[in-house]
Amino acid sequence: MEATTCNGSVGGSPVFYLVGIPSLPESLFLPVFLIFLLFYLLILTGNALILVAVVAESSLHKPMYFFLINLSALDILFTTTTVPKMLSLFLFGDHFLSFTSCLLQMYLFQSFTCSEAFILVAMAYDRYVAICRPLHYTALMTPQTNAALAASAWLTALLLPIPAVVKTSHMAYDNIARIYHCFCDHLALVQASCSDTTPQTLMGFCIAMVVSFLPLLLVLLSYAHILASVLRIGSREGRSKAFSTCSSHLLVVGTYYSSIAIAYVAYRADLPLDFHIMGNVAYAILTPILNPLIYTLRNKDVKAAITKVTHLKTQAGIGALDL
Repeated sequence: MEATTCNGSVGGSPVFYLVGIPSLPESLFLPVFLIFLLFYLLILTGNALILVAVVAESSLHKPMYFFLINLSALDILFTTTTVPKMLSLFLFGDHFLSFTSCLLQMYLFQSFTCSEAFILVAMAYDRYVAICRPLHYTALMTPQTNAALAASAWLTALLLPIPAVVKTSHMAYDNIARIYHCFCDHLALVQASCSDTTPQTLMGFCIAMVVSFLPLLLVLLSYAHILASVLRIGSREGRSKAFSTCSSHLLVVGTYYSSIAIAYVAYRADLPLDFHIMGNVAYAILTPILNPLIYTLRNKDVKAAITKVTHLKTQAGIGALDL
């Protein structure tokens, strides 16, 4: 579609120039590329292992692990939306993105962010039913219910960012618009425009409230009921077991909202632009890299399944070499 340039003339679709990290000297581009590449490979490997382990191990075919593989798939998609372009930027100096590609990246980044928040709510509900209504667990958490919860999280997240993307696409930009970021973040795109940014900033704030604080409120509500139920358990061993079933999810929720807090503080605080950008980059990488570590280190069932899968693959590789 056509966009209006800042000088008032009508031109073709603008091209976006990703500045990256403004004060980072080119001599440090390669080390930054290597760090991001390492993080990306860890994210892909860790989450892929969880996906394969849960699918392959029949004992993990339970609601909690069904939502976990949704979370792992989201983490892979979430980072693949942004990190490859960042790698290209720091290795090849590839700063340019077309108008369509930039809007698509922004839309997918927002969608996968929303999906993750809603999947965490579904996981909290699963833990609530398991601890507060254990006798009704199998009746409430049926495969159909789990699929409906997951589908709702994905579908809602795919729909929510559409108004922001449509409004952003109608803003006026220079023919070559400079984006002070490593990827096409909504706020960075709005700030690159020469239109009035107030309506878009307000819309972005409202969407952030819906996809961040509403899910957080639902998670906290679930855990308030869980805590009340656990405290009524007579034995110390019973309370410890109940808490242990929630610990991994609580750590993931804590990581997710901590990364959001880092990004928010970096944006709102009176700090140099580089800190704003790095706060958002940390948000894009921190959760996906820590989620598989949390579930691998703290969940003995997942750990055992991953060990089994990697052992079988190693044995298969040795057998192929013998042939």
